[in-house]
This record gives sequence, C-alpha cells and structure tokens, in this order.
Amino acid sequence: MRTLISTAFISLDGVVEGPGGEPGYRNSGWTFKDIEFLPEAFEIKGREQQEAAAMMMGRVSYEAFSAVWPDMADFADYKVMPKYVVSTTLSEGDLVSNWGETTILRSLDDVAALKETDGGPIILHGSASLNQALSDAGLIDRYHLLVFPLLLGAGKRLFSATDKDTQKLRLVEHEAYANGLQKNVFDVVR
Repeated sequence: MRTLISTAFISLDGVVEGPGGEPGYRNSGWTFKDIEFLPEAFEIKGREQQEAAAMMMGRVSYEAFSAVWPDMADFADYKVMPKYVVSTTLSEGDLVSNWGETTILRSLDDVAALKETDGGPIILHGSASLNQALSDAGLIDRYHLLVFPLLLGAGKRLFSATDKDTQKLRLVEHEAYANGLQKNVFDVVR
C-alpha cells in the first residue's frame, strides 16, 4: 500500500491559499514577503522530491504548477516522476506535454485504488479542496506542514469544517526556526 503525504505551507490560523503569489487572494505571496527566508526551514521541500515516487494535485493546482514547474530547476525531480490529477472536468487535451507522465483520476475511489498499488509515497501539493476531501475520506497518511507565524484570516483552509469523528495524529518530526517557521510532520493514527 502506498503512502499519501499532504505537504503544505500553512498559516497559524490554517490558511493555505496563495502562498506563492497566485492571483486573486488578497494576501497572496505571504510565504516570502512577510517572513525572512532561511534555507534550512525549507530542507523538507527538497527531501520530499527525493523521497516521493509520484505527485498528486487537484485541477486548479495542476493548472498553476504545470505552467511553471516543468522548467524550474528547483522542481527538476518532479518533472520525471508520474503525476496524478484528481479532477472531474480536466481532459487529456488539457495536459501539458513537457512535464512527464500524467494520469487523470476522476474520484476519491480512484485515489483509494491507486493507494492499493505497488510503489513509493505519493506527495500531494496545493489543492485545498482535494486535501479536505481526502482527509475527510481517511485517505491521507502523513502531513508535512511548514507553519508560518501569520494570521491571515479569510482564505482557503487545509482542513474542512466537516463535523466528523476525531482523527488522531502522531508528531514524528518537528523543528522551530529563528524566523518563526515551524516544521511539523504528523502521521495519521489509524
């Protein structure tokens, strides 16, 4: 069974929207404009590329990432790994040709079936709505969270507000950095 890892830049109040400067969100770009950059705080991002065997995202994140990541040296390892896009609206004709093998999954059942296959970890980037649905369905196994010391107020959140049973997490790695960032790695307890 494959491990599904959700990775996110997240504000202290749970917002994940627009961390890199995506248009349409009033606090867009909050990860780098308000916090001193310390390379050691982002070590986990390079490690994720080395340890992941595949990448997953929703349609909106795919459209944003596929426009820039294929040509970025910082994301070179992702270019060659298989990608899975969870979408009911994306078509094969919408996929870019310069970012390696990409498969469209149409449902959470498709994600559950993918997790049952052989292979290494699948890293889930961006995709607030998809994260919420996967978490609520019990399909996420681990969280890699870089928590920023910011309160952003309104914005898309990593976790849904669905009324559900408590889901326990086990902290397996953590570190605090001089700029206030915190790295928290949690395994989902089943």
